[in-house]
Amino acid sequence: MEYTIKTSKREEIVDITTKVREAVDKASDEDSKACLVFVPHTTCAIIINEISDERVGKDLLNFLSNLTPKGGWLHDNGDGNGDAHVKSSIFGPEKIIPIQNGLLQLGKWQSIALAEFDGPRERRVIVKII
Repeated sequence: MEYTIKTSKREEIVDITTKVREAVDKASDEDSKACLVFVPHTTCAIIINEISDERVGKDLLNFLSNLTPKGGWLHDNGDGNGDAHVKSSIFGPEKIIPIQNGLLQLGKWQSIALAEFDGPRERRVIVKII
């Protein structure tokens, strides 16, 4: 399954757990063991964390902004998004979540999110059930 997420800010955390669960519901069977969530982009990432408290996402974005501030990167000569490439590389474009009895095995406070570092943009999210 593939779907599109439209981000509205340069940096934001967008909860995609419901969409991923829908994909699992549609595609999983008794033999399904895992769910792969992947973004084919170099300036966003997939994260698993507590998303219900938006302060967690803000803390992550603030931490990354302090660690990799905008400007001064070799890649900034074009789009000015060198920091976004570094930030997305820290988290990575994919996560694999175990499936048991047709359900994602996320912890009580865990959600799946798209971390946008160079928006606003339209992002593709690919979900594969393995």
